[in-house]
Amino acid sequence: MPGMCGRCQKTVYFNEEKMAIGKSFHVMCFVCANKSCNRRLDSGNLTEHNGEIYCRSCYGKLFGPKGY
Repeated sequence: MPGMCGRCQKTVYFNEEKMAIGKSFHVMCFVCANKSCNRRLDSGNLTEHNGEIYCRSCYGKLFGPKGY
């Protein structure tokens, strides 16, 4: 049974599905949520913040401790 993409809210079929944070994503939607980055993600380099997925470097820049 197809699910809904966590990014574009369109139907995701099994052959194009990536799973993360309990949501389904299209392969092309499985990128960093930072618009200036758009790096492709995999299970080893993603982090989550408020339901969006980010690469580790953008997550640190946007949400990490400041002043270091």
